[in-house]
Amino acid sequence: MGRIFVVDLEGRTYKCKFCKTHLALTDDVVSRVTPFLQFPQMGFHCRRGKAYLFNKVVNVTVGPHEERVMLSGMHTVADIFCCCCGQIVGWKYEAAHEESQKYKEGKFVLERDRIIDGVDTEFYIDTRPSISDPEDA
Repeated sequence: MGRIFVVDLEGRTYKCKFCKTHLALTDDVVSRVTPFLQFPQMGFHCRRGKAYLFNKVVNVTVGPHEERVMLSGMHTVADIFCCCCGQIVGWKYEAAHEESQKYKEGKFVLERDRIIDGVDTEFYIDTRPSISDPEDA
């Protein structure tokens, strides 16, 4: 087995929740909302909850291709794993069988409950800043 070289990203990042390895930049998020024609209000979802679609990710290994029926139709996907700890962190869209879903091909989905931000706290892209308590001001 060869040596693993880990890529460190600059900027606000998502990291593996289990080992803190850099996985993606927040700037590479394509969407947290899936533009389904029949389900316009739905977001990306996975087995364990919500997920985000990314143009690119780093420090992952790609598993074998398999056919999966998802809410948006049939897709050829491959699970992706953190290269350091081996935990599954999401999947890669290899092929979409429906024309309306072709935009997903070659993109990655990271499961929201398996990633943290660069400050070692869980965060969500759609989180709004809260107002401080008076005694904190």
